[in-house]
Amino acid sequence: MSTSTRGTIGKFALLSMTFAAVYSFNNIINNNIEIGLSSAPMFFLATLFYFVPFCLIVAEFVSLNKNSEAGVYAWVKSSLGGRWAFITAYTYWFVNLFFFTSLLPRIIAYASYAFLGFEYIFTPLTTAVLSTLLFAVATHVSNNGAKLLGPITSLTSSLMLLLTLSYILLSGGALIGGIEPADPITIEAMTPSFNWAFLGVITWIFMAAGGAESVAVYVNDIKGGHKSFVKVIIIAGIFIGALYSVGSVLANVFVSREELKFTGGSVQVFEGLARHFGLSEIIMNRFVGIVSFTAMLGSLLMWTATPVKIFFSEIPKGIFGEKTVALNKQGVPERAAWIQFLIVIPLMFIPTLASDTVQDLMSTIINMTAAASMLPPLFIMIAYLNLRIKLDHLERDFRMGSRLTGITVVSILIGIFTVGFFASTFPTGADIMTIIFYNVGGIVIFLGYAWWKYSKYEKSLSKEERIEEAKPAVQ
Repeated sequence: MSTSTRGTIGKFALLSMTFAAVYSFNNIINNNIEIGLSSAPMFFLATLFYFVPFCLIVAEFVSLNKNSEAGVYAWVKSSLGGRWAFITAYTYWFVNLFFFTSLLPRIIAYASYAFLGFEYIFTPLTTAVLSTLLFAVATHVSNNGAKLLGPITSLTSSLMLLLTLSYILLSGGALIGGIEPADPITIEAMTPSFNWAFLGVITWIFMAAGGAESVAVYVNDIKGGHKSFVKVIIIAGIFIGALYSVGSVLANVFVSREELKFTGGSVQVFEGLARHFGLSEIIMNRFVGIVSFTAMLGSLLMWTATPVKIFFSEIPKGIFGEKTVALNKQGVPERAAWIQFLIVIPLMFIPTLASDTVQDLMSTIINMTAAASMLPPLFIMIAYLNLRIKLDHLERDFRMGSRLTGITVVSILIGIFTVGFFASTFPTGADIMTIIFYNVGGIVIFLGYAWWKYSKYEKSLSKEERIEEAKPAVQ
């Protein structure tokens, strides 16, 4: 960002960007299906005790690298050196591959609601085939530039927020008016049971509260400086956590938890709302379906090209071949995008082998997406821990409290994330072959490849270059 734009972002603008980056009504539905009303307090705790401190951690890295406009790679390199910076940047792209597997089936379901007014139920295999075809089209469109993507995504995001607030107000009003909720709302139902299965689903909550790295980069650009930034992030965390929690409490006012589906749950709750208020269910289904379909399609097109472009522009030249990272006329590494497409295909099809229904398929891939999404912030936290222990003398304008405070907070987060990652990677009741080949195998293969690729790159460097690459960038 050019210096001419520094200090130009207002508090409300940052609050809006934070909300857009973090909040999603689908996250409420997913977690409601898995753990019911106990997701309500967990959402609030996650945004308060994960999102807010992690945002401050990223903000400190941004402050440390204030002369650099790069992202994750530069942050981690400033503490742990080149290898771990590459691994962290790689995991951000790697997580995106699993994100596609959970997003694509939803788009198909919402297209069904948009055009038919109801969800047409496919088999897991048919869903995987249609998802692959859709991803091929999305890759082609993204490679050739989607000029209308920004305005459409902005409009549908605003409509989704409006729908969410409308649902909360109307369902809350119905509850106050005396409606008997489909699932009883009790303290007992909202009390979490901290068993292994629940710890695994916590990663879904953390994934829902993610997005800190996309807003913390503006720590140097907000009017009022760092104090204003901290205030806005805390307010945003409380607001988002409260909205997630209230939405979770009201998720089963019209539709019971057992009836909700991962693919079309957002439409189902609005269908129940329409039924209660005497509105046309088919019109409501189509309207919510159209808004959800266009919003997710826009998200797919954006995430198909953007992470690939960011990843290959951040890392040092020479790790991947010139043809792989070569940009087309639209500034997209086209070959890398198609390689990404080829990698997603087996990730989409392997879970179908152990899934009897699309609901089972979605549970498996969302769980793996959540587990994989723990890795990038975990690496950033480890880099931050090293920063506060060994490199706390480095000058920066912003710090998350004292050295002891920073070490204590990040150590607790690392512990929680580590347990959540293993609980999600080895879920209770899951097919053992799926765990070995998909959960464990996927992570081992992808991270092993990244380690091997960087080692190969290191061998091409001179002794002096290797020493320079290995040490922290900021000293």
